[in-house]
Amino acid sequence: MVEHILIADDFPESRVMIKNILEAEGYIITTVAGVFDAIRTLDSRTVDLVVIDINMSDQSGIDLVKYIRDKFPDIEIVMITTSPGAVGSGEKFGTEEYVARPFNDDSLVKAVVRARDKLKMRRTMKMQLHKLHSAPFGIIGQSTAIKKLINMIEKTAPVSATVIISGESGTGKELVARAIHYCSPRASAPFVAVNCGSIPENLVESELFGHVKGAFTGAFETRSGFFQTADVGTIFLDEISETSLAMQVKLLRVLQEKEICMVGSRRTQKIDVRVITSTNRDLTRLVDEGLFRADLYYRLNVITIDLPPLRDREDDILLLIHYFTARFAGAMNKPVTRFSDRALTALKNYKWPGNIRELENVIHRLVIMANEETIDVTDLRAIMGTPVIKIQSDPRTLAMVEADHIQDVLAGVKNNKTRAAEILGIDRKTLREKLKKI
Repeated sequence: MVEHILIADDFPESRVMIKNILEAEGYIITTVAGVFDAIRTLDSRTVDLVVIDINMSDQSGIDLVKYIRDKFPDIEIVMITTSPGAVGSGEKFGTEEYVARPFNDDSLVKAVVRARDKLKMRRTMKMQLHKLHSAPFGIIGQSTAIKKLINMIEKTAPVSATVIISGESGTGKELVARAIHYCSPRASAPFVAVNCGSIPENLVESELFGHVKGAFTGAFETRSGFFQTADVGTIFLDEISETSLAMQVKLLRVLQEKEICMVGSRRTQKIDVRVITSTNRDLTRLVDEGLFRADLYYRLNVITIDLPPLRDREDDILLLIHYFTARFAGAMNKPVTRFSDRALTALKNYKWPGNIRELENVIHRLVIMANEETIDVTDLRAIMGTPVIKIQSDPRTLAMVEADHIQDVLAGVKNNKTRAAEILGIDRKTLREKLKKI
């Protein structure tokens, strides 16, 4: 695809120069002399990217930035400016690519290429999000790890073998268990999820296998347990490692004999239940330490599905961010929040110790609390309650790091230079001199 670029600049010589530079790179170019002409052009034809002179005479280029962000959020913008302060104003609306006058061919082309790459990434993301409406089993992701997981679910679902799903907290173990159940021949029967760690030890047997009236103090009536409720369906024993050794013996008998005995009864009942378990701990180590029965482990471990942590699914992080943002914005009837590229980079490079659950909660809070049209790194620090470290793939000079930090601080204080100077520990004059060099 050949990108169509609109150049909005009220200096004829500058328009011609920019046009010649970008046409030589293979872009289709349209030029206009002001904001109003730019708006008419945008309303009448398809444009991929706009190069804007911020200091046009008929109206501020920032007004054009606001119009594009409001009406054409998918168009990328490159700002041309002689005023560092205008950069902060543009970044407020999600515009991060700029070229400072005077500029050379190389700096302009590089800025346009970066903007073009962001445009392509967003379009690819949009296509992937469109496909998510039919995402297999409701599992969001396009990474190699997720493709392998879906393949594993498809192979596991048709059989009734026991399954251990292992993975860190928040990786989606119950979602995978449900996917296996609802793609299996048992799909029309119950799926019963049990958190083994949340049931008091003295009630585990009664909760799992039921009890008869009078079996213990407070047993005023006969009540079925989770296994009876899941009969001919699937029971999901979440955090199986939290069960006691005594309970493990009883679970082993259920798996071997396919029958249960209610508390207070001597009569056994045959059951037909598929058992899926999960753990965020290493069961083999627990077996070695004598904390988990080896015979139960081998009985459960017919099929093992290991879920990767989110930090190992870099290709899926941005996809999940956009998915959750659209979902929560839709639920609250809010416009879909836009993330700055720096914010997306920070979120992608964050380690996510709480995995998908943590990411979902962070995006939910960001959508609720967002006051601006664009979420930036400063918003992440406030919401996540921890510094978000930006990891750069390319080496940067100390001057580049300092320039980024100054711009971050300015954005955080809405371009208040006095406040920014206080935070940076310098005076306004020094700040002005540094901004001239950026």
